[in-house]
Amino acid sequence: MQVFLPFLALFIVVVVLCNIKIVPQAHEYVIEFLGKYKKTWSAGLHVKIPLFEKISKKVTLKEQVLDSPPQPVITKDNVTMQIDTVIYYAIYDSKLFAYGAVSPISALANLAATTLRNLVGELELDGTLTSRDTINAKMTTILDEATDKWGIKVNRVELKNIIPPKEIQNAMEKQMKAERERRETMLQAEGHKAAAITRAEGDKQAMILAAEGERDARIARAEGESRAIYLQKKAEADGLEALKKANVDAAVLELKKYESLIAMSNGKAAKIIVPTDTVNMVKNNVMFAETTGLGDNTSPAPDAPPPAKKPDPCCDDKE
Repeated sequence: MQVFLPFLALFIVVVVLCNIKIVPQAHEYVIEFLGKYKKTWSAGLHVKIPLFEKISKKVTLKEQVLDSPPQPVITKDNVTMQIDTVIYYAIYDSKLFAYGAVSPISALANLAATTLRNLVGELELDGTLTSRDTINAKMTTILDEATDKWGIKVNRVELKNIIPPKEIQNAMEKQMKAERERRETMLQAEGHKAAAITRAEGDKQAMILAAEGERDARIARAEGESRAIYLQKKAEADGLEALKKANVDAAVLELKKYESLIAMSNGKAAKIIVPTDTVNMVKNNVMFAETTGLGDNTSPAPDAPPPAKKPDPCCDDKE
């Protein structure tokens, strides 16, 4: 009996060591007692009762990725496309995950496929290609609500590839090429239009500047002529004012007027109409001057010297 004691002790130690479990970080173990759920082990050191308790399921709490293979999906306008999805999920309840479904991950993949078919079946081809964000958001909401009872939290769903049929791809490439050619033509036309507008604006500005320069030149010439006329008239007015201050009679003023009329001809053939009263005044002045001698600037001739006295031979010798 004493021979088996060491073996019994060794057996007990081995059994105890085999039933000591360490749960890693971000993991949980589901424990059953006699086939019934007992508790969930979190991260740390735990001891299992041999023969009565067992680890039913080991669950990781990290976020996981489910990459579904491409599957055929028919759009509203009867176009069959190959679409594959990527699902980002995490397990938040180990008990629900262990007992909620037989194969929760497979159920999630099938649910994602059917949901994708339903959503894409309501859209046409162009809407499917341009509504990735809408489809992603709707799938995330639907899958998250459906997997709550499985202890799964769906964080995000993404459409990875949308592959239309070969004929559709060729048509889309032709359409894209035509659209690019149209844009190129429009850009060239807009460039020519902008260049023409720029040239027209430049010509317009040049004409405006030329017109402004001509206007300024005319204004300057007009101001110069106005200034010259003003100075001339001022000089004439000053001359008349000087004559007036010198008490010149009316006859001289009329002569000045006559001289001004003659100056108007400027030495050229011109007809000068002299008023009758001016002519009569000039005639009267000339006659008056000839009669009275006024206004005659010619100096009188000097008097003739007396004749020389001839010598008298009689008287002069006697003397």
